[in-house]
Amino acid sequence: MATRIEEDDDDVPALSAQTLAALREFIAEQRDAEKEGTEEEGEVALVTEDWRLSQFWYDRNTAETLVEEIRFLSDCSQPPSPSVACISCPTLYAYLKKIEPDIPAQILEFDKRFGQYGEDYIFYDYNLPEELPLSLKHSFKIIVADPPYLSKECLEKVTKTISFLAKPQDSRLLLLTGEVQKERALELLNVRPCGFRPQHSNKLGNEFLLYTNYNPQGSTWRLGANT
Repeated sequence: MATRIEEDDDDVPALSAQTLAALREFIAEQRDAEKEGTEEEGEVALVTEDWRLSQFWYDRNTAETLVEEIRFLSDCSQPPSPSVACISCPTLYAYLKKIEPDIPAQILEFDKRFGQYGEDYIFYDYNLPEELPLSLKHSFKIIVADPPYLSKECLEKVTKTISFLAKPQDSRLLLLTGEVQKERALELLNVRPCGFRPQHSNKLGNEFLLYTNYNPQGSTWRLGANT
């Protein structure tokens, strides 16, 4: 999940009755399409994006490329495979469980529709960054995070969540967020953009980057490449 707009708590617009009616009709149509949709070969079926939650799913290539990197990190670790924390990135979680079902993973997500994943699902509100089960504290060597808003406040709070989840030593972080967060991401998490450019099924207006705190495996993933 990702949002490509800055938060603004002031002057929240009210919708007219006509707009609300159109919105309800649109949501109903989306739900019908979701029920009727079929999963193409190699693709993963996801619930419909809810624009009210600023949801934008990764495209297939992005999701599969991230899974490949997680597989590489997992293979480099001592068995058993380290657990992966997917913070606000349900597309990645869904592809990871389809392609590499033996790699343990947790999905931390505000949208309770993802409760369909059972015990792997953890309700997560970035406004309460450390209100998580104590059993998760310092439990993850691999963390992938996609902060839901492009604001300093959101990134600061997600940073607290990452610190709560990460193993104290040698944890690997992949952060997916906008280019506008480059300096903040470096300051808060010591991550730098690499050469890979994540893409979404619905095109976004903001430049979107992948940041890591380590040197990724592929030559096009080099830290700082093409940035």
